Amino acid sequence: TEETGQNMFIIDQHSGEVTLNGLVDFEKSNHYELDIQAKDQGGLSDSCKLIIDVLDINDNKPVISLLSMSNSVSEDSTPGTVVAMMKVDDADSGVNGQIHCIINDNIPFGLTSPSSNFISLRIEQQLDRERDAEYNISVTCSDQGVPALSSSTSLSLQISDVNDNPPVFEKSHYEAYVLENNTPGFSIFTIKASDADWNQNARVSYILEDSTVNGVSVSSYVSVDPDSGLITAVRSFDYEQLKDFHFRVKAQDGGSPPLGSNVTVKIIIQDQNDNAPQVLYPVQTGASVVAEIVPRAADVGYLVTKVVAVDVDSGQNAWLSYKLQKATDRALFEVGLQNGEIRTVRQVTDKDAVKQKLTVVVEDNGQPSRTAVVSINVAVADSFPEVLSEFTDFTHEKQYDDNLTFYLVLALAAVSFLFITCVVVIISVKIYRWRQSRFLYQSNLPVIPYYPPHYADTGVTGTLPHGYNYEVCMTTDSRKSDCMFSTLGGQKVLVVDPSFTETMQRANKENNGLESEYSTS
Repeated sequence: TEETGQNMFIIDQHSGEVTLNGLVDFEKSNHYELDIQAKDQGGLSDSCKLIIDVLDINDNKPVISLLSMSNSVSEDSTPGTVVAMMKVDDADSGVNGQIHCIINDNIPFGLTSPSSNFISLRIEQQLDRERDAEYNISVTCSDQGVPALSSSTSLSLQISDVNDNPPVFEKSHYEAYVLENNTPGFSIFTIKASDADWNQNARVSYILEDSTVNGVSVSSYVSVDPDSGLITAVRSFDYEQLKDFHFRVKAQDGGSPPLGSNVTVKIIIQDQNDNAPQVLYPVQTGASVVAEIVPRAADVGYLVTKVVAVDVDSGQNAWLSYKLQKATDRALFEVGLQNGEIRTVRQVTDKDAVKQKLTVVVEDNGQPSRTAVVSINVAVADSFPEVLSEFTDFTHEKQYDDNLTFYLVLALAAVSFLFITCVVVIISVKIYRWRQSRFLYQSNLPVIPYYPPHYADTGVTGTLPHGYNYEVCMTTDSRKSDCMFSTLGGQKVLVVDPSFTETMQRANKENNGLESEYSTS
């Protein structure tokens, strides 16, 4: 700019020295022209033009103006997307007015300058909200002066979420143990999956994938809570039928479209001592008696028989031990604790009874333990006919005992039935009588007297010359009154109740009148 500078400069009239009268500012005016005239005492004069140029110094900082900006940008925005536009000005000139702008490091953004005074903030790398959800970007602009001057501004940018992360389970697979005979609805355990996205995109739902276990849908075995991931038993498990099974659970987020992942869950059924030992040999039959024969010449340790039993449980629940509970002669036989072998303890003698009955208890090692009992008939004899005769009698006795037990039970049932029937009948009669008495007591029917139309002689002998017939009508309350017949004063009066005396006297008078008429005739 150019100014005259009349007020900016002062000229000394005697020496012609030009001095400043104020501060010059290059940005306001960088060129001044002064017209100077010199005049002597004789009246002669001359003039000249003084041109003054102001040199610029770096005294102005760059000025940053934000023209436009997005407060948030999607994490799936492509590189090159413009986020903000800015204008930068520096009032200085030359190198003092040359501007260079930078932003903070390690962010996926960059600055470009489409023109000398305009710069744009653009995305240079792929964004990831799960890594950085917000950026505070500092833009610094510096000039080239010496010393350089700079200005800066801060921009805050939010990264909006897109559903780009599927749910992730805490474990690659799950295992859980369930004790058999559990109650339906038993909570087994909880699986957990997380989603790195935000809000609705991070809301996880759990879905039991359809599959079969032993030909049956897995949903009839377990269920999964869609919100919490809690796995619940739908039925009671039986270790002897199913020892373990697998199924898959899907975790799905609430994004659009939804993303999901799967995990395998293994349920292992633990055994419980819920089965008693089963005796395979000797076979227990009720129709016939099976006996093991021991010769009288048997030596010590003679193997009589072996009890064979199994337990369908597993582990220590299936460990079996054998004990001799009862025996005709406990000093003659023993049972192997682990193998169930029945052997003689001593030498068999002629004094030993032919019929020997042993009761062996088979017990497992569970907690609590379960047992099975087996009865074994042993015949101490050298000949088969001797054995046959003894055990034929034993069979008859056993059948007799069975029949006796049956008839005793039948007799007890019959007596119980008769007793209950009698009690029911007695109670019914009592209720019937009580209801009848209540009905009679509560009735309030009036008394309607009935007078017979005539009398008949009966030809009786005794203190009364005539016989009379009376008909009396009584109410249901008459049970509370006395009924009596009186002959006082020649009046025949039947008194039912004091309130009805007058009525009955009137009836007696009419009867006397009829009697006199019959007498005269």
